This record gives sequence, structure tokens and C-alpha cells, in this order.
Amino acid sequence: MGGLEKISLTRESKKTQFIKGIGVTAQIITGKAYLVDRGKIEAPARVLPENQVPWEIERFQDAVEESKKQLRSAKEKLLHEDAVGPAYILDAHLLLLEDKHLIDTTVETIKQSWINSEWALKINLDRLRKIFNSIDDDYLRSRKTDLDYIEQRILRNLTGRGTESLAQIKEEVIVVAHDLSPADTAQMAKDKVTAFVTDMGGKTSHTAIMARSLEIPAVVGCETGTHYINTGDTLIVDGITGVVVINPSPEIIQEYMDRNRTRQKIERDLFQYRDLPAETLDGYRVKLLANIELVEEIPSVLEHGAEGIGLYRTEYLYLNRKELPTEEEHFQAYKTVVERTSPHPAVIRTLDIGGDKFISHLELAEEMNPAMGLRAIRFSLKEPGIFKIQLRAMLRASAYGKVKILLPMISGVSEIREVKKILNEVRLSLTAERIPYDPHIEIGIMMEVPSAATIADILAKEVNFFSIGTNDLIQYTLAIDRVNEYVAHLYEPLHPAILRLVRQMVKAAHDAGIRVAMCGEMAGEPLYVPILLGLELDDLSMNSLSIFRVKKILRSYTLRECKELVEAALQLSTPEEIEELVRASLRQKFPDEFREKFNFRTIANS
Repeated sequence: MGGLEKISLTRESKKTQFIKGIGVTAQIITGKAYLVDRGKIEAPARVLPENQVPWEIERFQDAVEESKKQLRSAKEKLLHEDAVGPAYILDAHLLLLEDKHLIDTTVETIKQSWINSEWALKINLDRLRKIFNSIDDDYLRSRKTDLDYIEQRILRNLTGRGTESLAQIKEEVIVVAHDLSPADTAQMAKDKVTAFVTDMGGKTSHTAIMARSLEIPAVVGCETGTHYINTGDTLIVDGITGVVVINPSPEIIQEYMDRNRTRQKIERDLFQYRDLPAETLDGYRVKLLANIELVEEIPSVLEHGAEGIGLYRTEYLYLNRKELPTEEEHFQAYKTVVERTSPHPAVIRTLDIGGDKFISHLELAEEMNPAMGLRAIRFSLKEPGIFKIQLRAMLRASAYGKVKILLPMISGVSEIREVKKILNEVRLSLTAERIPYDPHIEIGIMMEVPSAATIADILAKEVNFFSIGTNDLIQYTLAIDRVNEYVAHLYEPLHPAILRLVRQMVKAAHDAGIRVAMCGEMAGEPLYVPILLGLELDDLSMNSLSIFRVKKILRSYTLRECKELVEAALQLSTPEEIEELVRASLRQKFPDEFREKFNFRTIANS
């Protein structure tokens, strides 16, 4: 039962406390806490005598070499365990440590300013952090933690504090830490570390990715969990709701034992949906596709029965490097994805970040609001040379399977027509070189800007399909910065305005005879499935781990029921009213899975 049965229901009780974080693995487990000292090391600032500068440079270079050695050791351990996917994260960190520009700039700072290594490193990494902070994409912005991990590792080696090895743990524990680097997680003795809890992290953080890849139950983003948890405390870690219970009472233990039994039965039952069609009770067929960022995710896509790739984000090809990726690098990545998902289609999105985020030699003006600045299709059209390299690689890959090109952040017709002109030039060049490609390759657009939603009927005449990007659509429509802690609670996928925009876009697409997909986070959330069905979307693209659950819900409704639910929802005034309407419908069909929301007391309110 996920370890819950190991707790004695008659033990002498301590005060029970609850912490709320972010669950990243759909598992519940319990055990004894093991608090790890992973407090942040602050960089001391010192001015040095000139005669100490050469020694200081040598000290810095030695710390960098030791950091490389530690990461290579961690990577070898992962590869030995066939954990190829998570190994790419350590590759990203090694690339930073081997980045000649970063290392040489830090050495030059020490040499010119006569300051200590820690201070010089911080100055240069802060400059890079400023760039990452201006990236609008959640996933890419969260990669700023790469810099934090590298800084902390070098600082620990500079100060001689080292890192406590989690590989040396001798008994089963739940590791509790302020943060864990990917190297820390990779080196865990998985037969001893049954789960972990961290103050830092989010759903797309490296800690979360590693937890999912290595199948270690985890709750991240607990903020102050290390302040309240002590070594030896009994914990329940609920990776489903993101709740951590400290020293649970017998009643709470029983509650979680019951919930865990139900969850495990549900999880076992979900596998039966792998090869079943995504079809409603009255025969309405929907395609369930997967979102990916890396080739290493494809095995999970195939295992969960996805009908293709609905969104392949290509931004990772541009990150953690000084030079632009070559056409051949693009082509090899796309070809691998296309061949491994064939005969199903692969929707490949063109670059969706601004050039100043990864190309150091481009002199672009600093923008006050990069979320609405020179990014995505705007950047691609401004830099046609870079754009053509990516388009050539996509067309070349189309000779090996079904490829669809997806254009991000389209706001009007003129952008689409300009892209078509460039694409035709690329086609002509490939034809002249006798390089094969699919002459009928489809072009689609991300519907994520309110202007696009408003003129959806016009745009539908220009392209082969729509893909609704709800993450940005909701943010732009409701004027919400979804990572701003003060307004993030206003980010409401079930807001009546969002539902009306989606309905308008679907109608425009169907009137024009084209398909419409949804590839934002909303598509993979079980709560929203009946509404999305009622809005008559053709394709839903999501994290592959969500496919079984979404398919189960989809196969339990009729299209008529869902359309009636949408009509009822659109008569309501608030997102809260709509959510309760949908929850009530789901509770009728799945009483064990959609019970009343689990109540817990945060420490702040206890």
C-alpha cells in the first residue's frame, strides 16, 4: 500500500501538521524523514592583493574541474541504471561547466577586478539569470535553475563544504531538503530513498523531471518544509495532491490507507485503456496526442498509446550553447522523432522564444515586456536565415514520416502569408538540390493571442489546422502573469471568457473544414475533459502520463451529455460555479476519483 501499512495505528501521537506543495508523481508513500543540509551558500565578496590573483584563478579552475568530475560520476551512475532520459539534465550542467565563455569571463573578472572566485562567478551568473528571467515560456524560464545548481556546486567546492552524498544512506528514508540538484537525485540509493520533499521546485523543474523519470515519489515547492520537519519525523508524502503530513494521527493514516488502496486499483484499471480508441459512448472520436521536448520522452509516448506528437517544442535545441544549431542537428532530431512515432503524425513547432535569449552575438534591444515583444514567429520572420534552417530540416524530415509544421504566436493573416513565402523559397531550394520532402506538408497555427481568436474565421482559410495554446491564451485574455504569486490565483481555465473564445475558434475551424487541437496544460487535466469534449475539439495533446486517465473519462460520456454540460456552464457567471458544475458531473460517474476536495490545514493556519 505504498508503505502506509508500515505505520502503527496505536503509536504515541505527536502534533500533526500539514504542508502544501506541488505533487509531481501520482503516488502516496510514508516513512521516516531524513533532513539534508542543502541550505544555499552565499557568495562572499572580497578584494584581493594583486599577488594572490594567480592563486585565486587556480583555485577557481580546480573547483570547476572537481564539479565536472562529480557530475560525470553521477551521469555514469544513471547510464549504468539505463536511466538515459534524466542523463540529459546532467549533460546540460556539464555543458555550462565546459562553457569557455562563462569560465573565461569569470577568470577575466578575477584578473581585472582583483576579487575572489565566488564573487566573480556570481557577477557573471547574475548576468545570465537576468536573461532567463525575461523568457516568457514557463518551462524555459525554469531552466534558470541550471545556473543555480552550477553556482552552488562550484561554491561548495570552493568553500570546501562539499555535498553530503545521498548514496551513503543505509536505511529507508524520505529525504527532506531545501532543494536537490539533479546530481543529488541521480546519486540517491533508490532502494533506500523512498521519496523526497523539497522547499524549492515546480512541475517543470529539474527536480520534478528527475522524480518522474526515476519513479521516486516526490512533493516539491513546499517553501518552508525544512523549517517544520525534523529527522525521524513520520511523514505521509502525497504526490497526487501535493500534501505532506507530518506525524499523522491514526485517523489520518487510515484515511490515506483507504485512499491509496483506491488509487492503486484505479491505476491498475487504467492500463486497460492503452489500446482502446478515444471515443465517447455515442461514437465521437478524439485523437489523444503527446507533448514532448526531448527525443528521450518518446518511449513514454508509445507506452501510453498516444496517437502521435501533438506538440514537439524545439527550443531545447537552442539552449545551453553559444552557437546556433546547424541544419543537420535540427534534421537528425526531427527525423528521430518522426521515424519513432510513425505512422502517427508529429507536429513540430517552430522556435518559440526570442533571439536574445540564446544568441549572444545578436544585438537586440532590451525589452520592457518580452512576453509581448520580439519572440516566436516575430523573431523568426525578423531572422529569415535562422528560420529557413529550421524549415529546411522540418521539410527534410517529412520524407521519413508525417510531419506538420506549427507556427507560434500568430496574431494576423500577414504573418501566415509571409511564412508561406519563405516556406516556398525553402521548397524550391530543396527541389533544386533533389532533396526529398513531403510536398503536401500541413501548416497549422497556435491560437494563443486574443486577436487570433477574434479573427479565427479569417485565419482558418489560410491554414490546415489550429492548435489552441491555452497557457498563453488564458494569460493574455485575463491579463494574468501566471508566475506572479500575487495574481496567479486569477489564472482560470474555466473562466467564461476562455470557454467562449475556445467555442468561437472551434466553430471557425469546423466551418472551414479543418481540425482543431488543444495543446496547452488544460488539455491533459481530467477535470476539463467533459467541457473540452462538449466544445467538440478534434485533438487533445498532453503529457503522455495523462493519456490513460483522459481516455477513461472520455469513454464514459456521450457527446450529447458534454454539449449539454457546456451549455449549462456558459449560463454561469464565475469560474468557481463552472468548476463545481463539472465536478458534480464527474462525481456522478467517478465517485471514488472526484470526491469533495481533500481538506488540509497549512502550518500558517494551524
